[in-house]
Amino acid sequence: MIKVDDTIVLKKLELTDAPAIFNIIDSQRIYLGKWLPFVAFTKELTDSEQFVANVLNTPIQKLEFTYAIRKDDILIGIIGNKNTDKLNKKTEIGYWLSKDFQGQGIITKSVTKLCSFIFNKLRFNRVEIKCAVGNAPSSNVPKRLGFTFEGIERQGEWIKENVYYDVEVYSKLKSERFN
Repeated sequence: MIKVDDTIVLKKLELTDAPAIFNIIDSQRIYLGKWLPFVAFTKELTDSEQFVANVLNTPIQKLEFTYAIRKDDILIGIIGNKNTDKLNKKTEIGYWLSKDFQGQGIITKSVTKLCSFIFNKLRFNRVEIKCAVGNAPSSNVPKRLGFTFEGIERQGEWIKENVYYDVEVYSKLKSERFN
């Protein structure tokens, strides 16, 4: 568990989190589905259960960790690192948050804590964040945290059939300090 502040913690996913994950996705399908490709594939509770099971079965050697973002012990989103390259000591952070909790700095604070874990405990050198072009709430996070904008990955994210989004690529190095 990673404590973010007095009310927010990042807690490793548990199978019992699947219903809350599914309920957020199902009730915010249009909002979340605009930017997140997995929403289209999350049609039933069993889809969220399978997601959590896959996370729980990820070998520890991959050094990829997925957390429930909990505020006052209520699951409100997901954050984790993915696409880890152990040889080059780099990884990418992905996140999503219920629209009901947007604009409170939750993701910004959570990314800060997760970066600290990645740099200090995993001893990685580089963290990337990729955001679909036009997804201002998401891209404002790395901007606020002083990540370096590296450019646009053309058609870097598949959203649905024949629809790809360009993605903004940001990075932070261990040698760089947070603002």
